[in-house]
Amino acid sequence: MALKVELKPGEKIIIGDCVVTNHDQRTRLMIDGQAPILREKDILTPQRADTPAKRIYLAIQLMYTSKEPRTYHEHYFSLVRDITSAAPSVWPHIETINNHILTGEMYKALKDAKKLIAYEQELLEDAKRGTGLRRGSETDRKSA
Repeated sequence: MALKVELKPGEKIIIGDCVVTNHDQRTRLMIDGQAPILREKDILTPQRADTPAKRIYLAIQLMYTSKEPRTYHEHYFSLVRDITSAAPSVWPHIETINNHILTGEMYKALKDAKKLIAYEQELLEDAKRGTGLRRGSETDRKSA
């Protein structure tokens, strides 16, 4: 079944290892095949990967769009070790993401990495407010 994608004027999309930029009119594409596809709103650049969870998302994104995803595994698992040692309460998110990666479901891993980013943001906001730790974790550091 083909994927239907509508692009706004100037919007970009990654299809495989190509970046496609829409011209000046709204466009509808029907994409059939197995190439990785990412809309512009789901693409994270290295410059915007400014938190541990965003760097994990970027590593997964690189795995998803790469012909050799294993190239990024060592970097990904290094990032995972860092974030789980700083905030052990992220482990359920990491475990879900890891399972998707190990089963080759990279797009699902990206979707769950977005949930990790949202959770990280909650932790950071709680730390800024000084409201303490979330979800009963006594091991997360209060400062990020």
